[in-house]
Amino acid sequence: MRYDDRRGAGRLLAEGLAELRGRDVVVLGLPRGGVPVAAEVARRLGAPLDVLVVRKLGVPRQPEWGFGAIGEGGVRVVNRDVIAEAGLESAERESVEAAERAELERRVRSYRQGRSALPVAGRTAVVVDDGLATGATAEAACRVVRGQGAARVVLAVPVGPVRSVARLRRVADEVVCPQTPQVLGSVGAWYRNFTQTSDAEVTALLAEAARPAPSAPAAAAPPDREVRIPAAGARLGARLVVPDGAQAAVAFAHGSGSGRHSPRNQYVAGALNRAGLATLLLDLLTDDEAHDRHNVFDIFLLARRLHAASVWLRGETGLPVAYFGASTGAAAALEAAALSGSEVRSVVSRGGRPDLATPAALTRLRAPTLLIVGSRDTQVLSLNRLAADRMHCEHRIAVVPGATHLFEEPGTLTTVAELARDWFTAHVDRPTTGTPRRSA
Repeated sequence: MRYDDRRGAGRLLAEGLAELRGRDVVVLGLPRGGVPVAAEVARRLGAPLDVLVVRKLGVPRQPEWGFGAIGEGGVRVVNRDVIAEAGLESAERESVEAAERAELERRVRSYRQGRSALPVAGRTAVVVDDGLATGATAEAACRVVRGQGAARVVLAVPVGPVRSVARLRRVADEVVCPQTPQVLGSVGAWYRNFTQTSDAEVTALLAEAARPAPSAPAAAAPPDREVRIPAAGARLGARLVVPDGAQAAVAFAHGSGSGRHSPRNQYVAGALNRAGLATLLLDLLTDDEAHDRHNVFDIFLLARRLHAASVWLRGETGLPVAYFGASTGAAAALEAAALSGSEVRSVVSRGGRPDLATPAALTRLRAPTLLIVGSRDTQVLSLNRLAADRMHCEHRIAVVPGATHLFEEPGTLTTVAELARDWFTAHVDRPTTGTPRRSA
């Protein structure tokens, strides 16, 4: 697939970074071509944009052979092995660094027009370029950002050869690269429009990003509080968010026990909050319990705790309750929803194991149920189909194209969030009794 242009590449790249929306992130574009890509990523993540100027320190007689790199703030990273192999004297290194430092400072002054660099210390730094060739510049950039104190370094590029991407995974905490061909050719071949980016365009994009947002009052974020819920012999940690005017509350069930810390659950919960749904991100197991894999597959324990949490949630918010389950938490959600007297309005499973619920529970279930599975998660897809065959309630299997089990591919988690949002809002006022039916 070829990108239309750098901005189009940035829009697609942002989908693979969607879980970072709302977090303490700074997006850093490598000049010049990486800045238009980064500008689109920053806009879609709602994150600040800056330029990351790095200069490779090349061996004097072989400038393509880098012995280190420098960045702003005096950051300097060196490769001692290259220095030893090239036999570089300190005077030679200092001469190269002085020249590159002067050029770095010239470019920074030109691009920023007197603005200060955005701080990266303690934050997630997303380093963006328009593509990888050898990956040497991207590697230097990641090392410089790490030297500036970034808590987490994410490298995001639209295209790069598989070998370069694999090597850079050892330098960055995460590499997001939608296209990884065995043979790259040239970066420009992957774009329909690969017109050279000018210094003036870089300066204009940075100036635009630095302008204050319009003064219209921003919508206040819904209250977010940590709670402890007594349930089946434990006090469960949870995070409750109740937007103004919420029509229903969704309890998240994650079999591993780390439901409130799951970035995927947090991302989906954020989408539900924006749609006016309250959310309870719930740890169904304590930290000690989660270390025992037997507990992760104890569906009845998980279901009892989820049911107790939903009773608490109804009492706390006065709202009807729905379930969002992942992994073995999906089976627990179905078991809990099938309990006699359950008033759960609907259930959504993400890459879950509904087949682990008992056949009796699947048959009794009356809550409308959506089973979301990745098309490339073939074994789990088969197990979901087996479970669906036992259901007599309204239900549907939604297959997300190109997705694997964790929905890590660009855009796939966004699809999950949209499917869940639409399912919950469509069923918020609908009773769970009546004539069962199956959705296509």
